[in-house]
Amino acid sequence: MSREDDLALLHEYTENPGLVRHMLAVEAAMRAWARRLGEDEETWGTVGLLHDFDYERWPDPPDHPLKGSEILKERGYPDHIIYAIKSHADYLPDCPRVSPLDKGLYACDELCGFITACALVRPGRLEGLKAKSVRKKMKAAGFAAKVNRDDIINGAEDFGVELNEHIDFCIAAMQEIAAELDLLVEAESSGSDA
Repeated sequence: MSREDDLALLHEYTENPGLVRHMLAVEAAMRAWARRLGEDEETWGTVGLLHDFDYERWPDPPDHPLKGSEILKERGYPDHIIYAIKSHADYLPDCPRVSPLDKGLYACDELCGFITACALVRPGRLEGLKAKSVRKKMKAAGFAAKVNRDDIINGAEDFGVELNEHIDFCIAAMQEIAAELDLLVEAESSGSDA
């Protein structure tokens, strides 16, 4: 499967632009980690890009990600990609996270969503965003309340990376595609906001 195939599948099942941007953000983080770790970037990118493609149609557990895994199997995706996507759901006891791929997705998923939320309330968006600011927002229970902070903390720990380093690494990966994520600083507002 090519990235074009992945994108076609994503757009076939997902219309919400925010959800599409989330999957692009997780893909960027996963690709960056694959490069750093010497893993297969295409595989890691596919897992990041497609991990929530079924969520808009089937948001309730266990339909998400089980409906998506059925579609992926029908489309000929390899078992290790399907397994990694299934493993990001804590409520599937038969899919523990065992490989670096599984652990990477779990470590990047909630964090990329939280980074996006942090960037959206900053005039500079992703520009100049640092782990310290993200960690401060994590302490504010009312901010991005649906994001599970324990998943962010435990995901980094299970992936074997220090949390602040992981946050900064994911921010940097997302900055590379900031335009696609709609997280670029507006021309008229860029100035002293960094």
